[in-house]
Amino acid sequence: MHSKNPNCFNCIFFTVTWEPKYPKACKFFGIKGTRLPSVVVFNSTGEPCKAFTKKT
Repeated sequence: MHSKNPNCFNCIFFTVTWEPKYPKACKFFGIKGTRLPSVVVFNSTGEPCKAFTKKT
């Protein structure tokens, strides 16, 4: 994970799915995969996730 990426586990949009092949998901971007969504966003855009919203 890039050091500036937010921790998805602390984001309100992060969820764990029931799908063994795609266990991590982001409700904001609608993506599922094996990697944390913030890593996918960084690799796609070159920037840290802008949708991160800290859980309270």
